[in-house]
Amino acid sequence: MRVLWKLSAGASLHSPADVAFLLSVTLDTVTTPRSFDEFIGNREAIEHLRTAIAAGRLPHSLILAGPQGAGKYTLALMLAQAMECERQPRETSASGAEMAGFCGECSNCIRIAAAQNLEQKIEEAVAAREELREIDKKDTRVLIQTHPDVLIIPPDPPQLLIKIGQVRSLIHSIYYKPGEAPRKIYILTAAAFMKEAANALLKVLEEPPDYAHLFILAENPGELLPTIRSRCALVRLGALPAAELESLLATHHPEWKPAQRSLVARLAQGAAGRALSFDLAEYTACRLDALILLRTAISNPDHSALFKMTESYRAGAEGQQKTVALLRAVSSLLEDILLLQAGTPELIRNIDIQPELEKLAAAVDFGWIETASHALDQVESGLRRNLLRSLSLDAFATQLTAAAAERS
Repeated sequence: MRVLWKLSAGASLHSPADVAFLLSVTLDTVTTPRSFDEFIGNREAIEHLRTAIAAGRLPHSLILAGPQGAGKYTLALMLAQAMECERQPRETSASGAEMAGFCGECSNCIRIAAAQNLEQKIEEAVAAREELREIDKKDTRVLIQTHPDVLIIPPDPPQLLIKIGQVRSLIHSIYYKPGEAPRKIYILTAAAFMKEAANALLKVLEEPPDYAHLFILAENPGELLPTIRSRCALVRLGALPAAELESLLATHHPEWKPAQRSLVARLAQGAAGRALSFDLAEYTACRLDALILLRTAISNPDHSALFKMTESYRAGAEGQQKTVALLRAVSSLLEDILLLQAGTPELIRNIDIQPELEKLAAAVDFGWIETASHALDQVESGLRRNLLRSLSLDAFATQLTAAAAERS
């Protein structure tokens, strides 16, 4: 199937120098849920949303919150299909309320579902941007559009922030009525905004057109400005129990050993999508680097292994993803250390390395963990400012080493 999707400029939308073009691409077949019944977990929240759509009462500005892999993006696409479906099928809930559905077969449903493989679309858009002239590349922002009335706004690489140019594109588009569907839908796939972009979004959230709906996807709604949160309804996708995820993994990954399924179920933090797509080998490699960093900071005066490891965290999109994965692994280990110190070992996630975590927990106190958490936030902030990654990680370890020395 061939569709049109957009890589659009965002810095100067009304000037003759605007760079906006359409790319015709062949989309790979992507498995998408054929109905709301296939969405795993959070049944009550989904029924509430479907009932609101059927009654025409869905809020125009909505935050979908939940952990990574909880299905926020998939659910946003399904809600878009339910609103734009040409056939508008209906079902009845257990309480007798009418609920919206989607056929998955009409032109609108098919084109919206074509955006399911978001990472692939972003990669293709970024590759296309790299082929532009330097003068055009700087002001070109990534926007994904497989349906003319559904615009998807992901964080723009390499800083992975939603930028002012992207929000200006949204504002420029939203006041034109939909062309092929009943409504216009905008999906902002992250809560990480540049300050100017967040401020520019406020007026639209306060008074969106009657035909427009905006979904903001957030792992942590606290990242958003209070003024944005106050203008949006909030729906949280709750975590699934680890036992339920293990059962799900046994069905979808029978080749995995029970210990692997148990580990992934805990590492997924209650998110079914994250559990099913979890790359255990990749996580284990990142966690090994995270352990080198923590060991060096706590008890190893020889930083040679650390410097050798951090040198592998280079610039570019691949280095960005690797660094983000490392920081998440560090965060996971710090949380487990804190849980061990609190006397709740049954809650830790990295159950396969519990003995080593117990040694680390015995070597530090709560103050050191607090320092590490603040330092981790600083590294993440540095990444958004495009600071050199290897130096940021070295500085992080040095700061933790100094904190450990003060408490020894």
